[in-house]
Formats: sequence, structure tokens, C-alpha cells
Amino acid sequence: MTPDSQPRMRNVLVADDEPHIGRIIQLKLEQGPYHVTLVPDGRAALEHLRSQEPIDVVLLDIMMPYASGLEVLQELRGLPHRRDTPVIILTAKGQESDRAQALEMGATDFFTKPFSPKKLLARVDELF
Repeated sequence: MTPDSQPRMRNVLVADDEPHIGRIIQLKLEQGPYHVTLVPDGRAALEHLRSQEPIDVVLLDIMMPYASGLEVLQELRGLPHRRDTPVIILTAKGQESDRAQALEMGATDFFTKPFSPKKLLARVDELF
């Protein structure tokens, strides 16, 4: 990359039913080369994931209405065009069993709330 070239915009899908947390994540990621689509529940996340829109990384809360983050993760891993999409789980459920289950289901990483938005941005940056 040349010094004056801009990094490619990456598309991030954030699914979190807590609007203030979703907004904080969105504001932090949009400081970098990220375009964020924020959805309030698992059903909306699945609609985006089933589509052909470009999504480079997915951030999922576990406890959401209509479909949990783990249900969304399970379906996402079954979609041929999303099978390898990185997924970071964000949750207030910080038990080791939750972490183990998410990683076993194919999550790329797991952050327990409250988390540092700066560390989350750094982790997303690492993926690319």
C-alpha cells in the first residue's frame, strides 16, 4: 500500500438489542475504514446475512429478541457465501461455557460486556 492510498472500506454488521451499545460500537468502528450496519435483533441480522450484500465481519450479541446470537452464528456458518465470515460475539454472558460454545460453533472471538471499544476496534483491525 502506498502512503497516500486509502484502505478499502469494510462492511461490518452489528447485531445488538441495546441501542446505546450498538451506537458506541458503530461510532468507534466508523473512525476506521468501516461502514457499519446496525440491527436490533437476530431476525434482522439473519435477513442481512441471507442477502448477497457484502459483509466482511459480523459482531453479534448473544441475548437478542427473535434469534439469539448463537442461533444467528449457527445459520451463518451454514450459508455457503458466509461460511468463512469472521464473527465476534459480544455478550454480558461471560461464563466460560458460553465462550467455549461460541468458539466451538465457529466464532472468531468473544468479548464480554462491558468491553473496551478501543480493544474491539483493534481486534477487528487484526482480522484484515
